[in-house]
Amino acid sequence: MSETMIEVRDLDVVFDRGSPQENHVVRSVSFQAAKGETLGIVGESGCGKSTVLRCIAGLESHWSGEIHLAGRLVGKERSRDELKSAQMVFQDPYGSLHPRHRIGMALAEPHRAMGIGEGWNAVAGALTQVGLPADFANRFPHELSGGQRQRVAIARALMLSPPILLLDEPTSALDVSVQAEVLNLMCDLRDERTLTLLLVSHDLAVIGHMCDRVLVMKEGVFVDELTKDDIRFGRTHHEYSATLFEASLLGDDAPDAMARGAEAGFGS
Repeated sequence: MSETMIEVRDLDVVFDRGSPQENHVVRSVSFQAAKGETLGIVGESGCGKSTVLRCIAGLESHWSGEIHLAGRLVGKERSRDELKSAQMVFQDPYGSLHPRHRIGMALAEPHRAMGIGEGWNAVAGALTQVGLPADFANRFPHELSGGQRQRVAIARALMLSPPILLLDEPTSALDVSVQAEVLNLMCDLRDERTLTLLLVSHDLAVIGHMCDRVLVMKEGVFVDELTKDDIRFGRTHHEYSATLFEASLLGDDAPDAMARGAEAGFGS
């Protein structure tokens, strides 16, 4: 049996509890992801999927339940070792990098923040592993394309050698011609390092390309679980999943969606 790397039990998130603005974002969800697996979470905006990622990453404190990472129960306050277990790649590759810091400084920062050295000696190798020249360390974020910035963001997330990567719409801000390059890079890194990936996306072409399993989220709960073949052949087990699938691939813009997927190499 594969080792469980992410285990979430009865995760519940409520903002502004007890006030007129109370918002019950995530409602007692539970799931697991095995070592080397890519698990997707898909759903409409505001359904709670990104909040789940933020709780796992240690960026959100308004939760209850249990989160286990790499076999260790973690809380709202994380030790340095616990923070190293799971790193996050955000949606906006420009907004996640300090505009006045050179790329080398951005990549070295996780080492300094964790008190494990300056990190400069690892910068060149980190850039090379994501397909960028080592001399990019001297550039600023605005001197890179969107795809190059996202590669830097991935390199930074891997600087501490985490076994888990949390991906929040990692290609939605990129041109379709660049999306496949970044997704294929993440697949290669996953296979090389036996990484566990948790991917949030609204794009079923991306989900179908990357994920072994997909959880469908609606109003803070998971209503369906789909396999890669389910996505490929359009099989669903819940009315909402069917509606979501049809809206994404069979609506008025279906030809454009299909063309995007084919152009990017999704589903191959």
